[in-house]
Amino acid sequence: MRERAFETVYAELYDQLVRLALVTTGSLAAAEDIVQDAFMALYRCWPDVVEPGPWLRRVVVNRSTSWLRRLVVARRYAARAVPGAAQPPPTAEDAAVRAALRRLGPRQRAAVFLRYYLDLSEAQIAETLGCPPGTVKSLLHRSLATLKEHLNER
Repeated sequence: MRERAFETVYAELYDQLVRLALVTTGSLAAAEDIVQDAFMALYRCWPDVVEPGPWLRRVVVNRSTSWLRRLVVARRYAARAVPGAAQPPPTAEDAAVRAALRRLGPRQRAAVFLRYYLDLSEAQIAETLGCPPGTVKSLLHRSLATLKEHLNER
């Protein structure tokens, strides 16, 4: 019974959680690892978790933020890595949106993704990010202003 319920949650939420982590981290490999770790943590404490969706979103956001912090520290102290294989150039619109999103902090990117991609309410976003709903409103307001400003510059 436990395994069946867990499999259902996994099937329903895996893709959207990977996209959430990808938007926050910018790395597909890191996003997949973060989500797998989150599901392993959920499995370990499955009987104690009442609502796995919000619980998992919060874990993914927290672990994505931690991953970004470690990356910043690693870049400060590590020598420059050899550039990876060339990727096809993004379209002008893709590049503009990605550049605008890079101007946002990790919490702002997460808030925008949770609101406009997963269509969560401000209360659900607040629960996921571990902040008051008023903070979510200001995060979204500042994020949208930054995105509009950057996209209007092009």
